[in-house]
Amino acid sequence: MNIDDAKDLCIRSIHIMGEGGRREDFDEVVHPEFLNHEAKDEPPATRGRGPEAAYATALWLRDAFADLRWTIHEVVAEGDLVVIHCTMSGQHVRAFTEYDEDANVAQVFPPTGKTFATTQTHWLRVADGKLIEHWANRDDLGTALQLGWVPPTPLYLARAALAKRRARLAAAA
Repeated sequence: MNIDDAKDLCIRSIHIMGEGGRREDFDEVVHPEFLNHEAKDEPPATRGRGPEAAYATALWLRDAFADLRWTIHEVVAEGDLVVIHCTMSGQHVRAFTEYDEDANVAQVFPPTGKTFATTQTHWLRVADGKLIEHWANRDDLGTALQLGWVPPTPLYLARAALAKRRARLAAAA
């Protein structure tokens, strides 16, 4: 695969994470041995390998954030590595759950209805014409500030504690 095709593949992989990406799209761009190094904070279904795990990440994000999309700013490639600098944006409409290293519910952020737009850098490795590895650097603090997660109000802390309790009960069921 030439550099331009690798860039196009990686750009497509970012865009299918948003609302329009179908399960079949992930089969087309994600290698069966794909590994997302960021899945350590994500639900259990995202921690496997391949297209199904990548799609599970998309579903997890889409569940919490409406109008989820990425605006691509720069794409750089060398060898089998492609780096994308972009802005992720959306609206926080449902609870967003983070998980610990054992895949247990760690934190839940109840919906605020607020919108956000923060920068990210994604590092993607390509093998056999498909994505095989992913790392990311995100402005999580910027997202948290825009969504009102920090500094939290006393009411928001109470809502977060209740949402966390509900999520843990649902995970245990």
